[in-house]
Amino acid sequence: MAHALKGFMGLTDRLRFVFGPATRLDADTPVVHRHDEFEQASEEDLSHFVVESDSTGHHYAVRREDTGGTR
Repeated sequence: MAHALKGFMGLTDRLRFVFGPATRLDADTPVVHRHDEFEQASEEDLSHFVVESDSTGHHYAVRREDTGGTR
């Protein structure tokens, strides 16, 4: 395991040399998420489903048309 970790650390050192150090951002700054056309289309597709849970806690998706469309 130590050999794999040492190899990984060597790889990250070489990548840092090529790409520069990791950017450190302010952790308190909120992330700005911009929706593109693909995300809007995905949200539209997913809006036709509702998440249900059974008695054992498993979650699954059900089409709104199958639930009467009221949820």
